Amino acid sequence: MARSETGTKAGKSGPKPRGMTARSPTKEPQDVDRHVGSRVRMQRMLVGMSQEKLGEACGITFQQIQKYEKGMNRMGASRLHQIARFLQVPVEFFYEGVPSGPDSGKPLADTSSRAMTDFLATSDGLELVKVFMAVKDAKVRRRIIDMTKAVASGEE
Repeated sequence: MARSETGTKAGKSGPKPRGMTARSPTKEPQDVDRHVGSRVRMQRMLVGMSQEKLGEACGITFQQIQKYEKGMNRMGASRLHQIARFLQVPVEFFYEGVPSGPDSGKPLADTSSRAMTDFLATSDGLELVKVFMAVKDAKVRRRIIDMTKAVASGEE
């Protein structure tokens, strides 16, 4: 077989590095990695655990937890199982909202639902949901929603 200018055999390609696909020639976070990571962050914050504590429990650094949460590093099955145990959720929790089956190549979510998931993964979003859920009176909850809509429409 003829050699190319770089000295490799022409027409033959070796294994692609992890994270690279025919559709994605660069090693960038995949949508599913970001989705799983944001769900890890959301649950970690919901249970009140710091990145340091979760990292310590897993035997890794908080920087590695940050990379997982941003979807920059993929988690292996055993690591995801370990994190699920520490965060007291089933592994399936992290995949909620991710499409499966033959249409899995489609975007994970439209822009508004992705923005909502991103917001819920922030400390403000999480605190807002926690406090709102603590309001037991349905009429009061409705008034909070109406007031929030009025404030939001005044800002536009």
